[in-house]
Amino acid sequence: MSVITLWGTTPAPQGSKNPWGGEANKNLAPWREALAAAGVEQMAQDEAELIPSGPVGMEVAFFFPRPAAHYGTGKNAGVLKDTAPNHKASKPDLDKLMRAIGDALTGVAFRDDSQIAKVEMVKLYGEKPGVSVLVYALVS
Repeated sequence: MSVITLWGTTPAPQGSKNPWGGEANKNLAPWREALAAAGVEQMAQDEAELIPSGPVGMEVAFFFPRPAAHYGTGKNAGVLKDTAPNHKASKPDLDKLMRAIGDALTGVAFRDDSQIAKVEMVKLYGEKPGVSVLVYALVS
């Protein structure tokens, strides 16, 4: 079991392809590479081994910066409004974010993303953008 985190960069979805090939999202490749590097570092620090086979479970929390509308103005500038939501209910799509996680951690935390059999995910607003991924082997 390992918790892999990447802070300071907004999660990038993986989804649409360009008609001439490649990903439409120019932020995807650097974000996936940064997450993979964070995974390699955390796995080494935890002395965790890649899960070579069998089902994998994941708990994933994506964090996004809050829009200015979540904060007050004037004397309340910088103060979070009571009505500001905690959960992000707008783009990017959660399933497209998960696709990027699966590909980034293939060969790092597990052999192949086809091993992912269970996922709990959430999109939240946070103090800083990033992602936290708990990866574990499922016991049948």
